[in-house]
Amino acid sequence: MSELETRQLRYFVAVAEERHFGRAAARLAMAQPPLSRAIRDLERQLGVRLLIRTTRQVTLTPAGETLLADARVALDAVAAAGHRARRAGQQVPTLRLALKADYDAGLLPKILDAYDTLPVELLLGGPGEQVRALHDGRADVALLPTPFDPQGVDTESLLTGPGMVALPAADPLAARTVVRLPELAGRRLPDGTPAEQGRTQMPSSSSRRTLDLSQIFNLVEVGTIVWFLPQWVAQRFPRPNIAYRPVEGLEPVTLTVAWPTGSRSPAVAAFVRTATKIAQAAV
Repeated sequence: MSELETRQLRYFVAVAEERHFGRAAARLAMAQPPLSRAIRDLERQLGVRLLIRTTRQVTLTPAGETLLADARVALDAVAAAGHRARRAGQQVPTLRLALKADYDAGLLPKILDAYDTLPVELLLGGPGEQVRALHDGRADVALLPTPFDPQGVDTESLLTGPGMVALPAADPLAARTVVRLPELAGRRLPDGTPAEQGRTQMPSSSSRRTLDLSQIFNLVEVGTIVWFLPQWVAQRFPRPNIAYRPVEGLEPVTLTVAWPTGSRSPAVAAFVRTATKIAQAAV
C-alpha cells in the first residue's frame, strides 16, 4: 500500500466532518466530482470502505471513524511543523496566545502587564478554536473556558463561576431567581440544540459561521434563542432587554490556561505562572 498524502487526508476530513460531499467541496473550494473520485481512490488504496453514502447523508464506517481521528492528528502535526519552523525564523520571538474575545474574565490586561518574558501576540477565534490552535502550532498557550476536549493539552485552572442563562427580559423565566434546566424546554441555544440539554458551549467548525456577541445578544433580546454563558461574561455585558439568571443543573464554568502537552518552553511556563498568580490575586 502506498503512503497517504496530506491532500487525501484533507479531502477525507472535510467530507467526514461535513457529512456531505457538496458542502465538503465548497469548503475545499473545488468541484464535487473530483472530490468524490478522490475519496473512492482513497478507499481502494486502503482496501476498506470509509463512508456509507446515501442520497441524503454520508456516515462513517468504523474504519472511517478511525481514519478521521488519526487524520486530524496528522494534519495538525504537519501544520504545526510549518508554523513552528516559520516562527523559529523570526528575528523577534513572540508568545502566541489564543483566546475568545471577552472570555478572559478581565484578567488579560493584568496578565499582559505582569508578563515580561516575550512580546505576546493575540490570536482571537470563536469557541472551540483555541485547542485546535494549540494542536496545529498556531498558538503556544491559550485562555479558554470549560468544557473543551483536553486531549493533547495540559491545563491550569484560573477561576470558576456558575453558568448563567441569558433570557429576554420579558420571558416569564426572567422573574425567577434561579432557573432549572427542565424549565428551558422549548427554547433553543445559538447552535440550534434544545436548551434543556444543558450544553454550555456552542460547537464550532470551519464550515459554520460563528455568531459574535452582538449578534447573540440581539437574538436573545427578540426571543429567538437563549444562551448559556459564564458569570464573568454576563457581568461585563449588562443589557436592559436581557436578564441573566443562574441555572440549577448547569455545570460551573472554569477559565483555564492551556498549553500543548509536552511543551518545554520557558516562555510558556512563565506565562502560566503569571496567569495563575494574577487569578489568585483577583479572587
